Amino acid sequence: MSNSAETTPKRPLRVAIVGAGPAGVYAADILTKSNEVKDGDFEVSIDLFEAYPAPYGLIRYGVAPDHPRIKGIVNALHKVLDRGDIRFLGNVTYGRDLKLHDFRAFYDAVIFSTGAIKDADLNVPGVELEGSFGGADFVSWYDGHPDVPREWPLDAKEIAVIGNGNVALDVARMLVKHADELLSTEIPDNVYRALKKSPVTDVHVFGRRGPAQVKFTPLELRELSHARDVDIVLYPEDFEFDEASEEAIRTNNQTKTMVNTMTNWLVEEHAEAEVPSSRRLHLHFLHSPVEIYDAAGNMAGTGKVAGIKFERMQLDGTGHVKGTGEYIDYPVQAVYRAIGYHGSPLEELEYDARAGVIPNEGGRVLDADGNPVPGIYATGWIKRGPVGLIGHTKGDALETIGCLLEDRLTLPPAQNPDPHAIIALLEERGVEYTTWEGWNRLDAHEAALGKAWTESEADTGVVRERIKVVPREEMIRISRSAED
Repeated sequence: MSNSAETTPKRPLRVAIVGAGPAGVYAADILTKSNEVKDGDFEVSIDLFEAYPAPYGLIRYGVAPDHPRIKGIVNALHKVLDRGDIRFLGNVTYGRDLKLHDFRAFYDAVIFSTGAIKDADLNVPGVELEGSFGGADFVSWYDGHPDVPREWPLDAKEIAVIGNGNVALDVARMLVKHADELLSTEIPDNVYRALKKSPVTDVHVFGRRGPAQVKFTPLELRELSHARDVDIVLYPEDFEFDEASEEAIRTNNQTKTMVNTMTNWLVEEHAEAEVPSSRRLHLHFLHSPVEIYDAAGNMAGTGKVAGIKFERMQLDGTGHVKGTGEYIDYPVQAVYRAIGYHGSPLEELEYDARAGVIPNEGGRVLDADGNPVPGIYATGWIKRGPVGLIGHTKGDALETIGCLLEDRLTLPPAQNPDPHAIIALLEERGVEYTTWEGWNRLDAHEAALGKAWTESEADTGVVRERIKVVPREEMIRISRSAED
């Protein structure tokens, strides 16, 4: 018999998943429901680790709070973790609290699902000026991420958002929307207060290609029109379509829907309303950023953003663009780059810095020579890059779990597979880990905060289902407190 986890067939296969966002939860769920487990070929014991005290990853800290469909995803993830067959261990950071050799000692296999949380770089002069921000950082702030500052500089009247994906639209919508409209969400109080004071009047979203090449979805686009006292402004010169664009409109229903929505807005001329709105959301296409500059025209130093220059682009017949040599300046006091996310390296694992992923084949993590590392896997954005919607991670996890199942007879066995051993190690190291029961306490606490606010502000008619707790130490205290 091989020297593998199967040498002691009566014990469950011990699997650690690092990252409790959708990718990690889906992987755990798929593994527990696999035919091999259901048919009794073997048992599995899964521990789901998370760097934050609370689960859900991207859902809690990477999606705008006013997305109603997110609640459905949270409910689905909750049902998986609430079954009791997957153990959640939060507030445990890979590389600090536990290292790779620790996981090797206690688990037969490790799946990394750490996602991608950094902003992709925008390589234009002036990007380091004061008032130039990463969209991912802003998302972390308004979502109450425990490790970012509580304050955010919202002093700009005119703002540029660079990007044509869903994150760019989220950022723009959160900047232009009136704060009172967000009270019915789980928005933290510090975020509400800051947005309430924002003097913004105009938010400009810039895309490098045309309306038929945008990366956002119809639902994200339509949500823009739901904001109260906000006009959507489009520009006729941006609505020129080349052969590839026309083909995409004819053959892709999603593209057709979005282009039709925007052209309808253009025809309706929202600006002709009897009472113009106090804020405007501008959608620009065929604009490529060239430089960001301060009031003196400098692109370096300690100055503050005063404007941004774009080159006007034109479609080349294939859906791609080329420069026209025409340049346009926009006076803005802040710039948000939302051109995508980028993964972060993980200690002791190979890393593709260009793609922002862990090198892998079908989810099997590779070493420096391109060979699979026994027992180490990846899934989600750290596996394939930050592309696709949340639902796509299910298929991604299915592939990774398929590889793990194929390998299960040759996995390097854990030295100490006792489920209590990892808990003892965390306690020995003084790690204030949180549990699923602790999350339920925090969940109930946030719901109670919302109920208390609703009762105290009954005259407003606003119902707050919950208010997110932001400070990490407070999250830990509530999660680890004894039940009443």
